[in-house]
Amino acid sequence: MLKDKINEDFKTAFKAKAEAEISVLKMLKAAMLTKEKEKQYQASKAGKDIATAALTDEDVTDVIVAEVKKLRDSLVLFEKGNRPDLVSKAHGEIAILSQYLPQQLSEDEVKKLVAEAVAAAGASSIKDMGKIMGQLMPKVKGRADNALVSRIVKEALQG
Repeated sequence: MLKDKINEDFKTAFKAKAEAEISVLKMLKAAMLTKEKEKQYQASKAGKDIATAALTDEDVTDVIVAEVKKLRDSLVLFEKGNRPDLVSKAHGEIAILSQYLPQQLSEDEVKKLVAEAVAAAGASSIKDMGKIMGQLMPKVKGRADNALVSRIVKEALQG
């Protein structure tokens, strides 16, 4: 499981005293714990056994994607604030987290998936964007930046 791999990599980084990896994996483990507690709370609220609320690989991937998105959002601010040190650090953290994500789709691959979804749905206007995004998201989840997918869908529906 992905969670186990992250824990093993954390131990390895800790033994090697790799500060950057330790910091990023510690942050990731905290985010995963928060997600796990959230799932347990939802399970207990629904009257289910909380032991069944363990994180799946999909849950862990969602957490990683969210953390990468936060870092990318921070990058914009760091660049505007002329902080090359923080820009460099954020890029390094994104690189570490990206190791745990599935192979990312290229822009051309996303365009192909969008074209297929538009054709399958018979979409013709921007009003159909929700329908197209609903079809695409399961296919690209964790494999493409949502902003990129959204931009390509808009271009396909407007062009």
